[in-house]
Amino acid sequence: MKLKIRYENEYQTITLDAETTEELWISLSLEGEGLSQEEREKLIQEEWEKQFNRPDYNCWHKFWRHHGESKAKPGDEEDEVDTSDPLKDEVADDRIFRKDQLGREERERYEAVCQLVREACGKKADWAEMFIAIRIDGVSINDYAEQIGADSSNISHKLDRAAKKIEKFMQNRQI
Repeated sequence: MKLKIRYENEYQTITLDAETTEELWISLSLEGEGLSQEEREKLIQEEWEKQFNRPDYNCWHKFWRHHGESKAKPGDEEDEVDTSDPLKDEVADDRIFRKDQLGREERERYEAVCQLVREACGKKADWAEMFIAIRIDGVSINDYAEQIGADSSNISHKLDRAAKKIEKFMQNRQI
């Protein structure tokens, strides 16, 4: 069988033997019982035109043909390298490789700030939790007041007093 393949804007013809033609028939998922060889070849060429000889496919293939290939090469069976993921020097932002570490550092900073607020508020633990919820976690004053069953103006005043107390604590703190 002679199969016409479009490469860029020109057709090239390749010759396939009977076994390869049969494999192509199966891989293109073509069906048909009792067809002559000429009819089978015609159906294969039509399906090939439909699936692969489209100009938009060739443009897409030309653009993406070198993307997604990692520089990592698998070596011996003992030294298996996963080539499906890019290497660190192949990506613009390498934070994806340090996601767990960055998450831990973010949690540690959050906990340190919360501990500092609790330390500054001293015995007023409810002020500290209110300040953390509203100013750090971003809960609105009305939502927080609803959660604890208090008046929002009361929460606002306590929040202002807590902020002043934390500010005074930070000014007196030696670095």
